[in-house]
Amino acid sequence: MASNQNLRDLQWLLQSIQTENLNLKSISFHLSQPTSCCHQETHDSIHINISTESHFQFSNILTLLSSCSNTRFSLQNLEFYRVEWDVEEVRNLEILLDNSSNVKRVEFKKNKLNFECMDGLAKILKKNNVIKEIMLSESRIGSYGACLIASALKVNTCLEELQIWEDSIGSKGAEEISKMIEANSTLKVLTIFDSSSITATPLISAVLARNRSMEVHVWSGEHGKDSSTKVVEFAPESSTLRIYRLTVSGACRVACALGWNTTVKSLDLTGVRLRSRWAKEFRWVLEQNRSLKEVYLTKTCLKNKGVVYVAAGLFKNRSLEILHLDDNRFNGVGVEHLLCPLTRFSTLQIQANITLKSITFGGKRTKIGRVGLIAILQMLSTNQTVTRLGIYEDQSLRPQDFIRIFKNLEGNVSLKCLSLQGCKGVDGDLVLKTIMETLQVNPWIEEIDIARTPLQICGKAEEIYLKLGQNAKSEHEPEVDLLKDMPMTVPKSCRIFICGQEFAGKTTLCNSISQNMSSPKLPYIDQVKTLVNPVEQAIKTTGMKVKTFKDEDTKLSIWNLGGHHELFTVHDLMFPGHGSASFFVVVSSLFRKPNNREPKSPSELEEDLQYWLRFIVSNSKRADQQCMLPNVTMVLTHHDKVDSTSLDFQHTVNAVQRVRDKFQGYVDFYPTVFTVDARSSASVSKLTHHIRKTSKTVLQRVPRVYELCNDLITILSDWRAENHEKPAMRWREFSELCQIRVPSLRVQSRSSHVVKRVEMRRKAVAACLHSIGEVIYFEELEFLILDFQWFCGEVIGQLVKLNVRKTSSNEGVNGGFVSRKELEKILRGSLHSQIPGMGSKIFGNLDAGDLVNMMLKLELCYRQDPSDPESLLLIPSLLEENRTRIPIWQLVTSDCVFAGRHLECHDSSHMFLTPGFFPKLQVQLHNKIIGLKSQHGATYSLEKHLILININGIHIRVELGGQLGYYIDILACSTKNLTETIKLFRELLYPPIQNLCPGLTLTENVIRPECVKNLTPPRYRKTQYVPLPYLKQALLSVPADSMYDYQHTWSPVSDSGRPVLGSGFDFARDLLSDDDFREVLHRRYHDLYNLAVELQVPTETDSDVNRPQQDESGKVDPSFAGIAKGVEEVIQRLKIIEMEIRDLKQEIQGLRYYEHRLLTELHRKVNYIANYNVQIEERKVPNMFYFVKTENYSRRLVTNMISGMTALRLHMLCEFRGEMHVVEDQMGCEMMQVDNRAVISLAPYMKGFMKLLTFALKIGAHIAAGMGEMIPDLSREVAHLAGNPLVYGAAGVAAAGAVGVAAAGGSSSRGRSTDIQQDMKAAQQWVVDFLRERGCSTGKDIAEKFGLWRVRYRDDGQIAWVCRRHMYTRANEIFEVPM
Repeated sequence: MASNQNLRDLQWLLQSIQTENLNLKSISFHLSQPTSCCHQETHDSIHINISTESHFQFSNILTLLSSCSNTRFSLQNLEFYRVEWDVEEVRNLEILLDNSSNVKRVEFKKNKLNFECMDGLAKILKKNNVIKEIMLSESRIGSYGACLIASALKVNTCLEELQIWEDSIGSKGAEEISKMIEANSTLKVLTIFDSSSITATPLISAVLARNRSMEVHVWSGEHGKDSSTKVVEFAPESSTLRIYRLTVSGACRVACALGWNTTVKSLDLTGVRLRSRWAKEFRWVLEQNRSLKEVYLTKTCLKNKGVVYVAAGLFKNRSLEILHLDDNRFNGVGVEHLLCPLTRFSTLQIQANITLKSITFGGKRTKIGRVGLIAILQMLSTNQTVTRLGIYEDQSLRPQDFIRIFKNLEGNVSLKCLSLQGCKGVDGDLVLKTIMETLQVNPWIEEIDIARTPLQICGKAEEIYLKLGQNAKSEHEPEVDLLKDMPMTVPKSCRIFICGQEFAGKTTLCNSISQNMSSPKLPYIDQVKTLVNPVEQAIKTTGMKVKTFKDEDTKLSIWNLGGHHELFTVHDLMFPGHGSASFFVVVSSLFRKPNNREPKSPSELEEDLQYWLRFIVSNSKRADQQCMLPNVTMVLTHHDKVDSTSLDFQHTVNAVQRVRDKFQGYVDFYPTVFTVDARSSASVSKLTHHIRKTSKTVLQRVPRVYELCNDLITILSDWRAENHEKPAMRWREFSELCQIRVPSLRVQSRSSHVVKRVEMRRKAVAACLHSIGEVIYFEELEFLILDFQWFCGEVIGQLVKLNVRKTSSNEGVNGGFVSRKELEKILRGSLHSQIPGMGSKIFGNLDAGDLVNMMLKLELCYRQDPSDPESLLLIPSLLEENRTRIPIWQLVTSDCVFAGRHLECHDSSHMFLTPGFFPKLQVQLHNKIIGLKSQHGATYSLEKHLILININGIHIRVELGGQLGYYIDILACSTKNLTETIKLFRELLYPPIQNLCPGLTLTENVIRPECVKNLTPPRYRKTQYVPLPYLKQALLSVPADSMYDYQHTWSPVSDSGRPVLGSGFDFARDLLSDDDFREVLHRRYHDLYNLAVELQVPTETDSDVNRPQQDESGKVDPSFAGIAKGVEEVIQRLKIIEMEIRDLKQEIQGLRYYEHRLLTELHRKVNYIANYNVQIEERKVPNMFYFVKTENYSRRLVTNMISGMTALRLHMLCEFRGEMHVVEDQMGCEMMQVDNRAVISLAPYMKGFMKLLTFALKIGAHIAAGMGEMIPDLSREVAHLAGNPLVYGAAGVAAAGAVGVAAAGGSSSRGRSTDIQQDMKAAQQWVVDFLRERGCSTGKDIAEKFGLWRVRYRDDGQIAWVCRRHMYTRANEIFEVPM
């Protein structure tokens, strides 16, 4: 109570308001008080008491406040207590509120408002845009007042909080307020305290239906009781709706409002009595609502029917995560339905609900029973999403039932928490032991709650909690590789791959081998099968067949690889990895068809055998490691129909031998070629013995495997027996099996890095099982194939034969591409329409998505975008061949350029492009071309083995050629020049082609333009292409004068005597692009430059440096200085030429001049060397000599002398100036062994002169003519001479040459000159001594052994040794000088 000195009378208040001495924020009016006074609680708040006698002052105060300027701006809160309003006072309040701009809160407590006053208050609310909060407490506004306030708030856009306390607005008032909520979006808080809970239903329903973020509190007070209870509470900040008390009809209305609601995430109906009628409405909520995350239906009295409705809603629900249904009244039937959407009943069934993470049920009134237990066990065995399961206060389950529950938890990797609070059956040591065993196997369980169970009450729960703690403490454990120290053993299974073309008799041969492998006493059914074998052969084998049998302790599996062309794409997938225990039996029939006697020609037999040998070699080359060559045995069938002594059979034998010789060193052939009658077991007996023996040999040679693999073979066999012989196993099932049955592959803790490490080990073991032939496993497919016969025969056989073109609709297919969903639809329709039992068995183990992934792995289809799982798929079987008989170019004009390139496997005789290469190329080029469509208007279309591209005026055809697919032809009809067309080839087409065959080398060949223009069929183009390197080399071999006009000649082609293509020629400039032609020219520049470097020999004396310049018409002095000077002139001239080059013709002209001057200097230098010291023995022996070594009937020039070399022959060159050459049929002189003296004397000569000779031959100079075929690759010997890149521009050569010439006059040249003199003298002296030792010192002896005669030139008197031809043809220039 305030002190008396703070109390003031009303007169003081009126005077203060008039004088504006008060600056009030809060004013509280209390009427019907004993006395009238006012009490200023703070400087900005005042409490006004007005007695009944002074009631008239209330209106005066309101009027004064409305006219006071200070109060008008500062007033924020108004409170009215026990006010009996009349119309005049409401009008004054209206004026006050209209004039006050900051009033936020107005509160009415125990006021009396008649209809007129409530109407006035409603009008105030309609037009006021300042008030934020209104509270009406015990004011008896009734339904009429609630309706008036609701109508006002429909218009009001400012009010945020409305409170109505201790009143009875009735259902009509609640409905009107609910309508207001639908229209008003600004109200944030609604609090209703009503005498009846019926008002809550329309209010909360409106809030939910309109998705209002409005905080709602509804209370109700019971008649005759002072206490009150909460009915509904909605907190938007936590998105939680809590309903405490509601009628069934009200609950149904709320459920209807939740259907499309997005604001409620948690719904709590704990303790509300619900019926199946509400559950039926709530099913629709679960199906439609996408925001509801948690639902609590504890103690709601739901029975089986209600739970069935809830379970039905869970089937389509995609958002609910937590569901509590404990302490209700349903039994095992309700549990069965509740867990059905969380359970899978077959491996291919998709779990209906994958979002629910936590589910709780049970209670003293819930009778789970046997039916519910079975449902719980099935859910725990198959569910992969539930992380928490609660079974509370159960009285029906026995200890044995809980033991079964924990046993099923051993394979569950998703459940993290299991709560069994108050369950009576959790009792006994056996239950405790089972829990501990489960925790040993399953480390993912983080919590087991057994509070209030007998096991916990007797104090045995601590052991469980201790083990749970140990499973969690694994973050810092040291990493131990469990596979590292595991024992290894010899593998016990070997695969035999029977390869061959169709009708080769492979199936019959396999049956006969199996019969020999089996016991002599066959069961009756096997005898019947043997009898019908001939009938089976009338039908071709579908897919690949696999037969498995035991040979002592070895498991042998015979894989009959299909010979049909449709299956060729599958062969790569089935190829054994490196180190796999396997070998190949290549089978070929001696006849074309089994039902006739038309024998195969030797060439046909070779072609049959070569496919499989190339297949084996190609895949072996691609292996990461190759511990041994593939083991191959060759078998010829239908031997009983041929005469072994006939000449035709001998030709066949020769053909087989040619094939063996061709592939020797690539595969390991068994020496014997078996010729058998596949139908006869006796004829096949030797082959069977060979297979048994070879299998044991291969098993000893291949790398060892983990003993764990042998254990897993038994475990997988047991698993199949327990699962109705299932042919396929999901990876999840394999992981569960490892977790339970294989301790070394068991996850011991929940640590992510531990789980990842164990998962890698499991995949490594699965890959090992795949490599030894026990399972088929590919990581991308996420399953293991355990039944080879089913997979290879039924699945692959059906997929390969799938006719997508016939079954596909035009809507889902576009240019060979089809959507993944459309393909899955095609697979379901096609495979289900097969023979009864066939399709159903496939889809009983694999779904359509698995089959699509398998087709991708088998390369039966290809993703357009490999990074997008939902990308369009290219299916090659959708592509049709060109139906027009003769393909033609669409638009051909007179200025069109025709260009073609033939890309062929470098080793096409042993390797080829895999069957999946071209479809992948079609996809990659499709993506590149479509990307260029907007820039160049590119178009792209596909046919079988053909790609058609039109880009920027260039029409391109990319064709896959050859029966075995070993080359690619690229043909173009272009409106651009040849250079731009070839540039497009190399930038657009070559990179993806090379990327798709990284293990192969493709050689580039130029196709005859006439073949491109006329689109000559591929069979006639086999001889109409020339290797690009060969064409470039041919240009390098001709003089510069002839390069531009060089012609390549084409041979004619005929078909059965009918001419198809005539002989002809094309200029090299029309076959090569400008870039290729310039490369040839730059290589010629490069070779000339290297020759120029060799000619830059320093001068002999100091006086040579200052020697006066000779006139241009004079001869270059035959000394080193003169030669260097000549080279300098050539290089200076080359600089000028380089600046004047504009096209190829000018470049060739410059090259011709450069070459001519260099050759002149070269000949003069050679002559100078030949006559270097005429005084030595007066040239009694030739000076120009070389050594040759004979290898494999060919002669190789020796370029480097090494001590110890043997079997060399010394030869001499004809030394006629300018025309030095090799003398034909020259005997030479044998040199048994090279000693140290020879090396010391000859090494400098060999290094200098032979390099000079090599450069001369490279540029086509006629020096030492006839030696070209003996010149080896000297690139390593002369690499140090070429400090510049291989491709030299003329400017680069000139600059480098100028530097070399400048260096030639350096001070170091004098020392080098002396060394050269000594080197030449030592070499010539060694020749004199060597010939004298061999008794070849006279002119007659030299003429006999070397065909050379000693002559003198008539003009300068120098001595030379020349051949007989020059003796006679140049007799006017020389005369003989006998010794």
